[in-house]
This record gives sequence, structure tokens and C-alpha cells, in this order.
Amino acid sequence: MNKIVFLLSILITFSAFSQEDLPNVDLTTMEGSTISVKDATQQDNVVVVSLWATWCVPCLKELDAISEVYDEWQAETNVDLIAVSVDDSRTVKRVKPLINGKGWDYTILLDSNNDFKRALGAATVPLTLLIKDNQIVYRHSGYSAGAEEELYEKIKEYSN
Repeated sequence: MNKIVFLLSILITFSAFSQEDLPNVDLTTMEGSTISVKDATQQDNVVVVSLWATWCVPCLKELDAISEVYDEWQAETNVDLIAVSVDDSRTVKRVKPLINGKGWDYTILLDSNNDFKRALGAATVPLTLLIKDNQIVYRHSGYSAGAEEELYEKIKEYSN
């Protein structure tokens, strides 16, 4: 029994540090064109992908908190943030007015059918991913005040 517990703990440890391929799903831009997630994140730098929704208060708090320091993050690490709205057909019309009101300087993409969310196996939002070379190198679900600082430490770690 102890051997099984030991082996499971090692397996869990390795899986926690493993990289995961980014699913290649088509999303919609705010202008209505289609772009694949892999094309959107295919950059030399680290990319943060944040799944969010207009009705999700923790999502809005996270993106607002990042917005306050985003210019500094970009200057230091050249990071980009892509905010993927998972609002469905009933609420997607709220996305543009909300982002215009917030003044977020992020790339906004729409996942109205939740294809990307499903491909990631995401049960809830917010879900924050750190992408490097189309690999998910960090994944965090939920938001609490200050979580953006941990995210920034990971950005710096992978920006080298």
C-alpha cells in the first residue's frame, strides 16, 4: 500500500510540472474574423491567456488588477495578454461595451461556443494560462487579490 501511495505522489508531482500542448481551437476576434488560438499565441515571448466572462466578478477583478500593472509587465518582459471571453450567445453582446468601459489594453477573443474552454477541460472561470512556444507552462484557476503577483513571477521565470 505504501508503494502505491509513493508512486501516486511521484506521478502527481511530475504531472504538476509537465507542459501541456495548447489545444488548437478557432476563436472569433472582436471584429468578427476567425483566428486559431495557436496562431494568436505563436510569438517569441510569453503569452498570458485568461478565460473570463462578463458575469464573472472574480474574472473582472483579475483583469482589472492586471490592467493596473500591465504596462510595467510588458516593458520588463514583453508579455502579451489575450483575454478570451466565454460569454455565450445570450451575453456576448455585453463584451464590447464592457471592455470599452474598462479600457483594457488586451487582445480580446470570443469563445461563444465554449470550444476552447472544453478543450482545456476548464470547469470554471477565471482560468489563467501562461503559454510559451504553444505549450501551457502554468495554469491557475480562480482569483484572489494578489494572485497577479504570483502570475508575474511565473512570467518572469519563463521570459528568460
